[in-house]
Amino acid sequence: MKKFIFILCLLISFVGLTGFKTEEFSIKNLDQYNKEFKTEEIEACSTSSTKTYMPYTAITAKNSKQYKYIESHMTVDQTTGMLYDEDGFIGAALGYSFGEIGSRYYFTLDTGIVLPIVKVDAKASADAPNGCSHAADASVIEFVIDSTIASEYFGAGPTGLVKQGNFNNDTRFKGSITKVEKVLDEKIEEGVYYDENNVDNQESEKNLIGQADTELHLEGGF
Repeated sequence: MKKFIFILCLLISFVGLTGFKTEEFSIKNLDQYNKEFKTEEIEACSTSSTKTYMPYTAITAKNSKQYKYIESHMTVDQTTGMLYDEDGFIGAALGYSFGEIGSRYYFTLDTGIVLPIVKVDAKASADAPNGCSHAADASVIEFVIDSTIASEYFGAGPTGLVKQGNFNNDTRFKGSITKVEKVLDEKIEEGVYYDENNVDNQESEKNLIGQADTELHLEGGF
């Protein structure tokens, strides 16, 4: 009996540390994605279509907000290598204008695709001095992924980079940013029409100039 309790405790501890969730994750039909949360629209600081990536294993400082958030809230999809949270928001590095680690957004693209994004890492302010886009490649969204699994699923190609270093090369993520909504804590009630443009303006949060533990921004042929 004691042995059973010990094994059960180990399993509970493992689940808590990995942030494992049972919800199904899929990147299919993002153009038909249904928003689950109320939002407030914010200014789209860039219309960039470039979507780069970095491996989550580059975040190594165990005491950092990034590391702790990924450990507690994110799951690695074993098919695609994308990281996602309990509500299906995809992990990405964003600039300091997008607030704290854990902030969530809906990015609408000109192709009709809606990307549910959670900020799990911060672009270094030296690389994105405007707090929005990377100075070298103009990317706003930098997916944080398991690059080994992603390489097998998406294909690395001759460059050795997933999708040539730009997820815009995949039709499921293709498009320029046309709209950005900050996700609020409250869910939309079923059967109730919701217009984010009528949400009262809330006090804007201060910019967080995030410092990544290991800056490993991957660029490719695009």
